[in-house]
Amino acid sequence: MDGWLGAWTGGRRAVHLGNVADFNEQFLAPGTDPDQRSRRLRQAHHYAGMASCYSPEPALLVLPGEVERAWIDWLARELEWGPVELYSGIAPDRTLAQALADRPALAERIATAGLPVLPWGRTAAQGEGAELAAVRRYESKAAAHVLFTELAPEHHGIVVPHQEQPGSRRRAARRLTARASRGLTTVLKSPYGVGGYGTVVVTPQDVFAAGGGRALLRRLTGAELPAPGGDVLLEEYIDGGRADRLRDLTFDAVVGDDGRVHPVGVGEMAVHGTRYQGVTVGPGVVPAGAAAIAERFGLAVGERLAAEGHRGWYDVDFVTDRDRRLAPTEINLRLTGPAIAFVLRARLDLVRGPGHLVRTLDALPLGARISQEALHDHLDRLRPRCARLGVTVLPLVATAGYEREPAVGLALAAREAEALEAAQALIGAGNHALGRMFEALR
Repeated sequence: MDGWLGAWTGGRRAVHLGNVADFNEQFLAPGTDPDQRSRRLRQAHHYAGMASCYSPEPALLVLPGEVERAWIDWLARELEWGPVELYSGIAPDRTLAQALADRPALAERIATAGLPVLPWGRTAAQGEGAELAAVRRYESKAAAHVLFTELAPEHHGIVVPHQEQPGSRRRAARRLTARASRGLTTVLKSPYGVGGYGTVVVTPQDVFAAGGGRALLRRLTGAELPAPGGDVLLEEYIDGGRADRLRDLTFDAVVGDDGRVHPVGVGEMAVHGTRYQGVTVGPGVVPAGAAAIAERFGLAVGERLAAEGHRGWYDVDFVTDRDRRLAPTEINLRLTGPAIAFVLRARLDLVRGPGHLVRTLDALPLGARISQEALHDHLDRLRPRCARLGVTVLPLVATAGYEREPAVGLALAAREAEALEAAQALIGAGNHALGRMFEALR
């Protein structure tokens, strides 16, 4: 099989490991306290529900949190999967690697399945070496920026934001105050971050209202934005102009075992502040010109990653400026939410014919805290209403419905963008109505 699907799994079914927490733990700042670590672990375990769709067809699925079989059966019906072995709830309060170390029979089952084994991202559990070294290097926003700066002169339509590495929080605070005095908005970044964590946009008004850069940094650090401990980077804020213009893009690709880079596609991300919320991929989502610029630059990045040992999935994220130039902001050497959308699109195009648009919505708020069973029934009632709009509903993150701020992660698939918008509005209204329903029972 040619292309990225061949490079990813060779067209075979695969073993999917939901090791999101394991990957993230590699990059926690030294000052992360036990409560913060526990909170990040729980959030990562919820997001690990995405593991169901790492590849077009899983054969064996290992999840840290308890996921009811009904969710996997739902996906299997819509995506025409064969039987899936499900092992869930094995690591509710620790990493997946720690849990597998205590379950030798399951570890042996994975090792002897004779199938590609796909983790969220590479960790020491998959062995040290050049691949892990590349991940550890270029997940750094500082190292990624150096690479972007080296490559950009050869790429028309790319502009790299200026970045400062002050080397200490005190110098960072002084530079932040100085920039605010010049009327400049600044993007504060921890060297490592996932899903927007460790990144915050700071306006001059924010700095002055807090009483200066030092006070603001102290307050933001308490809220884990940026992450406590370690260095902080200061980056130029790229103003995109009108809010209705194309703003946040991602280019995804796969580096095959032979080191060749295979493009997957370009998608439009939904980002609120600095927090990733979801993505839309498919025909016509990103204008051809912008997509071509993102792909050319993203492939150049991939060739450098491959030369340094990276194998597997990666993406490059961009924001656009007022002149529609693309500014690269980070590299992710792992699976991401957009990767799941591209995989779903490939599967749907295979089993239902080409032309699908896929939108992932990672954390749609629920109006009430509800069990997985009640959440399944709620979405099952919305499913036929979405189907009448021409939209397929695919549940991805089903375990966060009983959190303090309950949410559910979904993918929506259709052939028309208007249908996706209508279905998203319908589901959003239905989720909000859950709160009113429970109020009526009081």
